[in-house]
Amino acid sequence: MQKVLISGSAGFIGGYVVEELLRRGYSVVGVDNFSKYGRVKKSYDDNPNYRLVEGDCRDVVLMTSLLEDVDHFIAGAAMIGGISYFHTYAYDLLATNERIIAASCDAAIAAHKAGRLKKVTYLSSSMVFESTDSWPSHEGQEREVPPPLSSYGFQKLAVEYFARAAWDQYKLPYTIVRPFNCVGIGESRALGDEEILSGNVKLAMSHVVPDLVQKVLKGQDPLHILGSGEQVRHYTYGGDLAAGIVTAMEHPDALNEDFNLSTAEATTVLQLAEAIWRKAKGPDVPLSVVSDDPFEYDVQRRVPATEKAKRILGFEAATSLDVMLDEVIPWIGNAIEAGTI
Repeated sequence: MQKVLISGSAGFIGGYVVEELLRRGYSVVGVDNFSKYGRVKKSYDDNPNYRLVEGDCRDVVLMTSLLEDVDHFIAGAAMIGGISYFHTYAYDLLATNERIIAASCDAAIAAHKAGRLKKVTYLSSSMVFESTDSWPSHEGQEREVPPPLSSYGFQKLAVEYFARAAWDQYKLPYTIVRPFNCVGIGESRALGDEEILSGNVKLAMSHVVPDLVQKVLKGQDPLHILGSGEQVRHYTYGGDLAAGIVTAMEHPDALNEDFNLSTAEATTVLQLAEAIWRKAKGPDVPLSVVSDDPFEYDVQRRVPATEKAKRILGFEAATSLDVMLDEVIPWIGNAIEAGTI
């Protein structure tokens, strides 16, 4: 049984990845300091093939010890969130995430040199393409366009430079994956939440889907959206992203390659709002929308090229937005009742 260390295992995407690793028969060690959501209970907590270590991924000694006897390392730990989150924590995201990735690479270089660690799979972000003006964004374009303007996008681009530099100097094998607009269950309100109102409802410091769902379920009418609503996104199911991440980790042809992981289906924010409204309210209640001022770094189009992941990994994100919302809307309804979002 091969062993995988995943940092940020209690996070939003991390939880889906742990489930996928266990499903494929790996022994999994997760490390997380619960800094974003606090302690969260996961369905796999009692799985005999899973061990959770509470610790800070900036601790090089800890990370080196955890990497001593693993075959793969999925480097997912980061301060991360939706648009309100990375505007609120512009400096902290940059400083903390740089320390996390430096410590992770230091530890991985030592572990690979010692002999067992085969590769690091790094979680980057679609935000590395923040400054592009042509679409779809293909692998390699992140080094052809101006660097991201947001500190979050810039830091995620730095993660990719860490990956390549560790290979260039120390021959630490890598794969880079860029998830696009994860949608799923399991995300709570961040502990560091600030009072950011959208109409009469406080924004969840997360992503557009839970923000819109909670506003609709709490009865907001007209519905407030950020910006014009013409922003284009590719909403991708967390379970699909996890399958892509683990496939990239284990696939021999993914060595020293980078992949966009995303659905090929484009959706505007207005289309998303309409879909959520119809599922929650039914076909006969008219939708009215108010546009609030957008955040500074609200990218208008985030459209990935998905051909490389399909060609090399055989990966396609097949879950439709309709199916995602059927899972997410009732889950958020329960979370609202429980006071966690």
